[in-house]
Amino acid sequence: MKRDTSVSRGAAVLLGKILVLVRQAWTGEKTEFFESPARCIAVLAMGLLMSLSGCQTGGGKILKGLSCSEIEGQINFSDRIGTLNRLADAFAGQCYDLVIVHGEKARLEFRHKTFSLVKETSNIFVPEGSFIDYVMESYERGYLSLLLAASYANVHKLEEAKVELRQLDHELFTPLYNYGEDPVNLLLSAVLWERVGAVNEARVDWLRLRDLDVMWKRRQDAVRLFAGQQVSRIDDGQELSEPWHVYSLDRFPELSWDLQFFGSENGYFSVTAGKEFPRACQSDTGVRLSTQSWFEKVAIRHSHGYHPLLNVQAWIRLPIGLTYSLVPLAAGAGVMVGGCALDVAAKGKGSLCQLSVIGGMALMSTAPAVLEGALQPDLRHWEHVPAAFVVTRASTPELEPCLPNLETAVQRLW
Repeated sequence: MKRDTSVSRGAAVLLGKILVLVRQAWTGEKTEFFESPARCIAVLAMGLLMSLSGCQTGGGKILKGLSCSEIEGQINFSDRIGTLNRLADAFAGQCYDLVIVHGEKARLEFRHKTFSLVKETSNIFVPEGSFIDYVMESYERGYLSLLLAASYANVHKLEEAKVELRQLDHELFTPLYNYGEDPVNLLLSAVLWERVGAVNEARVDWLRLRDLDVMWKRRQDAVRLFAGQQVSRIDDGQELSEPWHVYSLDRFPELSWDLQFFGSENGYFSVTAGKEFPRACQSDTGVRLSTQSWFEKVAIRHSHGYHPLLNVQAWIRLPIGLTYSLVPLAAGAGVMVGGCALDVAAKGKGSLCQLSVIGGMALMSTAPAVLEGALQPDLRHWEHVPAAFVVTRASTPELEPCLPNLETAVQRLW
């Protein structure tokens, strides 16, 4: 967590003003503040919100137009999501040597889950993930291997690129903390295998993509059919008239969550994406495939079948979060009763009682936010990844039917 100093300073200034107002109320001094209850509520609520919002994550900053050395200077391995984002920025900026050096280190350090009894127990009483280092999802490990392979290919180290592509298979099938084959990585792997001249290896990935999970097939018939055509092309000995080109589309959407106690298989969370992913598309020269499967991997993170430990911790955290939410209710009631009692004892004119009632109500109104903060799931993920990829043999983007009509950001990756 990175402390937002501007918010902290603002909260401190506002707290000082509130203390001055309390003194004025105690002494019976008349001010315009007490003549406007709406203003009083706004100031108190703002102070509470600012004090609760002092921390924010720093991994989502978008770096544009920076040199390779400037991007490298932003890499901080203690901020794992930020490091992954910087690696994606470096690849987009053609800083391939930077990706190779830091990407291998990131994959080594971010791929294993280290269990600690103290941390796992503490994780129940605080917002999830506060004390626990982020561990890459299987699709993230696979995509990082692809970025490494593509980086080696771009600096003409084809043998090293092949090693990374074989490592991709290992990442997808190794029974680590998280696991699972992924259609996006299979598509990009098949393209890269052809680029480095290993057509037989590419055929394996095209075939796996064609025959991937039955439920996925029904949703992605266009991609499945395209993969089948590539298997037939390779079997017939047809060579590519134009090398594969890969384009990224837009940015992976932001994720939000809500409580869903009934009809949910993922604990009691309902995770949604901020916008729809592009639909699958197939043409004679290319195919478009979204990263919705990556979103679905994050969405099932609290499923008992995928992460039993997170699922159990989420249910244990529920009564604790409810208890936390009772604290501002009790504190708010105490402020109202105590303030009015002091006002009566001091034979005041009611100003302190009025302020106590407004402050107590504002404090009580934070109970839902406290509950939400206590139950908030860990939805950390690699943010600087595309919402979809387009793979095409067309020589220019304008010639690919799955590209031109998209009103979105398009960037050529390789």
